[in-house]
Amino acid sequence: MRLYDRLLERPFELIMSSGFFGFFAHTGVVSALEEAGLEPALVGGSSAGALIAGLWGAGLSADAIRDRLFTLERKDFWDPDPLFWLRGGVLRGERFQTLLEEVLPPGITRIEDCPTTVRVVVFDIADRKARSLGSGPLATAIRASCAVPAMFQPIELDNRRYLDGGITDRAGISAATPGARVLYHHLPAKSPWRKFTPLLNRPPVHDDLHLLMEPSLPRMSPFHLHRGPEAYRLAREMTLRALDK
Repeated sequence: MRLYDRLLERPFELIMSSGFFGFFAHTGVVSALEEAGLEPALVGGSSAGALIAGLWGAGLSADAIRDRLFTLERKDFWDPDPLFWLRGGVLRGERFQTLLEEVLPPGITRIEDCPTTVRVVVFDIADRKARSLGSGPLATAIRASCAVPAMFQPIELDNRRYLDGGITDRAGISAATPGARVLYHHLPAKSPWRKFTPLLNRPPVHDDLHLLMEPSLPRMSPFHLHRGPEAYRLAREMTLRALDK
């Protein structure tokens, strides 16, 4: 039986990993699922995975997400803080917040508003552990999950301070419902500092998980956005092949 047919049999959840600027590849995955008519019961993830989970779960089409990403420029989210050494990150993140609020569909401001259940993984600084958010302001939650340490400043939400969810849950698997069937998109670790976290670089262990992964994805960064369309294409084609197996 093909993976496509198995996913039609009963509900599944889509979880997407963190990975520096890997949201182009995640968009390729959701584009393939959308084309195949497969709708997950929940979408979630960490960092780049949280970004696409939040936008797609909010009701944006994969094409709309792709079109905005393909026109993305560094200046759209680049807002350096001259006092960055005091505030914990080079970028304020305010432009990123504005960008998210502008792209979200009208009337979708909170995670609870999303037509598809959404969970985003953040790192709770006080508790030093991953936390899955299933309610609250959507744009701020996504921003918190994407707050790469030293690059973005920590985000305060409900009197707690958060950073990138990939710090301790790179896979974003804590967004999944216990016992759920999971379709999981794993971004291979490309950042040099990830060699210090080998256990986090592996796909997660889960009882009922199907792995999607394209090893040949190009390395992405704020200075290599031109590689985004290629990452999108490779991930989309990989997903369509996997669904047909």
